Amino acid sequence: MQMENFAPVMFAGLVIVMLIGFPVAFSLAALGLFCGFIAIEMSWFPVSYMSNLPLNIFGILSNDLLLAIPFFTFMGAILEKCGLAEDMLDSMGQLFGPVRGGLGYSVILVGFILGAITGTVAGQVIAMAMISLPVMIRYGYNMRYATGVLAASGTITQLVPPSLVLVVLADQLGRSVGDMYKGAWGPSILQIMIFALYTFALGLIKPHHVPGVPKEARTLSGWALWGKCLRGIIPSAILIFAVLGSMGGLPGIDKAIATPTEAGAMGCVGALILAAMHKRLSVPLIWDAMVATMRLTAMVAFILIGARVFSQVFQGVDGALWVEHLLTGLPGGQIGFLIVVNIFVFFLAFFLDFFEIAFIIIPMLAPVAEKLGIDLIWFGVLLCVNMQTSFMHPPFGFALFYLRGISDTLFKEKRIPKPVLSKDIYLGSIPWVVMQLLLVAIVIFVPETVTMFLDKEAVIDLDSVQIELQPDDQVESDSADAANKSLEDQIKGTNEADKK
Repeated sequence: MQMENFAPVMFAGLVIVMLIGFPVAFSLAALGLFCGFIAIEMSWFPVSYMSNLPLNIFGILSNDLLLAIPFFTFMGAILEKCGLAEDMLDSMGQLFGPVRGGLGYSVILVGFILGAITGTVAGQVIAMAMISLPVMIRYGYNMRYATGVLAASGTITQLVPPSLVLVVLADQLGRSVGDMYKGAWGPSILQIMIFALYTFALGLIKPHHVPGVPKEARTLSGWALWGKCLRGIIPSAILIFAVLGSMGGLPGIDKAIATPTEAGAMGCVGALILAAMHKRLSVPLIWDAMVATMRLTAMVAFILIGARVFSQVFQGVDGALWVEHLLTGLPGGQIGFLIVVNIFVFFLAFFLDFFEIAFIIIPMLAPVAEKLGIDLIWFGVLLCVNMQTSFMHPPFGFALFYLRGISDTLFKEKRIPKPVLSKDIYLGSIPWVVMQLLLVAIVIFVPETVTMFLDKEAVIDLDSVQIELQPDDQVESDSADAANKSLEDQIKGTNEADKK
């Protein structure tokens, strides 16, 4: 076998070991080492090439940017359990309740706000489903709409800053986390608008699917209701501004005064303060948050190690060159490349977690995108929009699994009158997946949705630059005059010294 044919074999082996179902981190490392032994035996690279592997692994694990992951995870875990979601959903539900689809609007809006301060899908879907699903069923909401809006509003957290996906993508693409956050705000807001527009259209076409809440069910009104809403929104807004603003992740803020790691640490302190304000801060809560943080951080570290082992061997057999030739030859230039890559990532998301996609696939795609002249911030946000659909894919979407589990718990506790069918969960997710794919298409064909909030680079028009030069004789005359004046000053100084 020739070396140029070994890279496709490695890639095919990668797909096979991932489909087997064994933990991806260990599968990647085993495949990489096995292929490395073959490459050494075939003399495609020397044994000394693999001796760089420990140094590369230590270099990755000492990356300061990745320290932001445990901080943001801990912040999200604290906020999941501090009662913020309950208060906001209750107040927003009563505020929008009289409107058709009002409970849907409240779930979408609260999902957006919680996504901007928690960054975790599991806790968000579970918390919102526990509170909102019994209420939506009680007031006659269509089951498929109810399950779909709850799952979709939970997955928006993958796109809304401070998403962990954006931190990892910034690291893999070699770009600023603050710029990645700025680029994500446009698609995030657009996603919420698409969800709300769908709810509004459904209220016009099928009003019985999204009825308003009866007046007698609304316990608060006037300033009491607005006060409760603001008590949830204002502390959240302060935390969002403190965390994202300090690292330059908000539109209009050009300078960062903190690194992502420092901003994450600040967010942890803010989360503890919010938990104390809601009188939920306790030792068990902190312990549970620490355990969840430890599990996620360990998973990320092992996936990183396995991906590095595989990628080093893949690079050694010119795998990057093979990927580049494969993707740069696609018809359609940038648009053709983006469409093919997004279809590829969409189907990978059926089987892989976003961390696995980011650490394994992105390093292969980023050099090709840069060579094609694609802005890597735009590319990263586009892939993030695509990867959020991985939580909604029927039947493999994790958000659907979370919803399935919590709905069974609610039925056993007799908080809902009948069990939620798996068919309703899966069919209910399809319109929301289509809307997320619509956003992918919008971001591809309207890049301004990402770039409009980014800092504009200073562009210098070289054709308009003028450099005025003095004539040669004038330059020579000026130089002679300066030399004569210097000589006269020296003679004058010497004479004065002699007189003294």
